[in-house]
Amino acid sequence: FIAWFVTQTIKLIVYWIINKKFVPERFFGDGGMPSSHSAVVASLATAIGLNSGWGSPLFAVAAILAVIVMHDATGVRQETGKQARVINDLVKMLQAKERGELTPAETLKEFVGHTGPQVLVGMLCGILIAVIMNLLLP
Repeated sequence: FIAWFVTQTIKLIVYWIINKKFVPERFFGDGGMPSSHSAVVASLATAIGLNSGWGSPLFAVAAILAVIVMHDATGVRQETGKQARVINDLVKMLQAKERGELTPAETLKEFVGHTGPQVLVGMLCGILIAVIMNLLLP
């Protein structure tokens, strides 16, 4: 939970700085810098490695699942975001042509995937948070 909370807070601040507008909904949104999905799975795998051993079967499972989640974030979900942008552009063109028969509420979410750097930063945040928590908690 801590890895998710920290990275979602960072994501909100980064969005605010880049876009010069505060959008609280971004705290619960997908996509953006850093990847909270990557942070959570990296934090979980790191915590398991620190506590159960880097050679444990439990760490192996956690690490494999982390790689799958991070790959999905940059692959399938990134492509889904690109498709959403294209579809939303088509909706805008139809709205202009049909004089508003379609509403903006019907557009698709475009913040669904992550770039490689977003996943990398999320992973590093997760590892750092797990190490810090492991040092702070007995």
